[in-house]
Amino acid sequence: MELGEVLRDRRKAAGRTIASVAVDAGLSVPYIANLENGRGNPTLAALDRLATALGARLDVRIGDEEPIPPRSTGAELVASSDRVDEVVAAVAGGRSRAATRRRLIATLDSLEVLLGRPPSSADLSRLLDLVKLA
Repeated sequence: MELGEVLRDRRKAAGRTIASVAVDAGLSVPYIANLENGRGNPTLAALDRLATALGARLDVRIGDEEPIPPRSTGAELVASSDRVDEVVAAVAGGRSRAATRRRLIATLDSLEVLLGRPPSSADLSRLLDLVKLA
C-alpha cells in the first residue's frame, strides 16, 4: 500500500479533514494533499508529526533485505477477490481500510485451523457475506 493511500485512509477513517490534520501536525494543507496524492518527499519528522496527528505510530525499518512474509492463504484470497474492496469500504467504519483488510486476512488465516484445511474462495465469499450482514 502506498504512503498517500495509507494517510488518506487513516484520515478518513478518523472523520478528519486535511485541514484539521494539518493544524495538528503543524504542516500545510497543500503539503498533506500532495502526500495523499503520491507527490512529494516527506521527511521523517513530517511523517512522525502526521502519524501523531492521526493517532498512529511511525515505524521505520532499515535493513539489507526485505523480510520474507509467511505464506498467507488469506492474503492470496483477498488479493484475488473482486468483492473485497467493496465490502471493506462498507464495513471499515472508524478504522482504516488497510486495518480492516488486515483483520479480514487474519480471520481467513485463522479459519485454516478451524477447518483443518486452507480456506477457499467459497469460504472468503461466505465470510464477506457474513461481515456485510453484521
